[in-house]
Amino acid sequence: MATDKNKNEVLSVEQRLKSLYELQTILSEIDRIKTIRGELPLEVKDLEDNIEGLRTRIENFHKDVEDFRKKTLVEKEKINEAQGKIARYKEQLDNVRNNREFDLLSKEVEFQTLEIELCEKHLNEYARAIDAKTNEIASTEEKLRDSEHILKEKKAELDEIVSETRQDEERLRIQAKEIEPRIDERTLKAFKRIRDNARNGLGIVYIQRNACGGCFNRIPPQKQMEIKMHKKVIVCEYCGRIMIDPELAGVAEHEVADK
Repeated sequence: MATDKNKNEVLSVEQRLKSLYELQTILSEIDRIKTIRGELPLEVKDLEDNIEGLRTRIENFHKDVEDFRKKTLVEKEKINEAQGKIARYKEQLDNVRNNREFDLLSKEVEFQTLEIELCEKHLNEYARAIDAKTNEIASTEEKLRDSEHILKEKKAELDEIVSETRQDEERLRIQAKEIEPRIDERTLKAFKRIRDNARNGLGIVYIQRNACGGCFNRIPPQKQMEIKMHKKVIVCEYCGRIMIDPELAGVAEHEVADK
């Protein structure tokens, strides 16, 4: 009875490891499909973000131009008011009764003249600012058109690749979901964590030339024997990947020797 129990435990671990390697094979194929797409999804996202930024910049430039135009109207109104005051003060100068009134009116004319000069200075500054912003709008709009054209091409390229690989990827994802229930939750979580941290996405590897198939560090003979017995899940002490023997992975000895 105890023998049957041990046998069931061994078979259970063996089946889990076999299922885990099968899952790894499917996930590696999904990774390959993603590699075919390359950096296109990221490029498309970066272009979309860049285009959104350019549109916001153009909108802000237009607001700046509108603000400078409003300020221009204010300065022109100030000039009109100052010119009106100067005209009145000059009329009053013709009817002054003493030097004190003459000096006061002359100073008012001088002050309003300075006000006009200051307003004209502001007008020139605003005009230059409007020209600068207008040029920036034109330049940014050109960049926007170029980016939109590139985005259209990138999206078309990505859509073509996605349409070619979508069915394969969906089929593989369904297969992966069907395999997952055959693996205990703890082992599956560990596998996914290892896969996320592995540069090549391999969470489980088989022994190659007496070494870990992930990091290629040497595995002691005793550890290799334990791996072949399939009694427990064993991880590489160097890279943390789960290890199985080539036979369980369905790899022939001559294939391992050639790698």
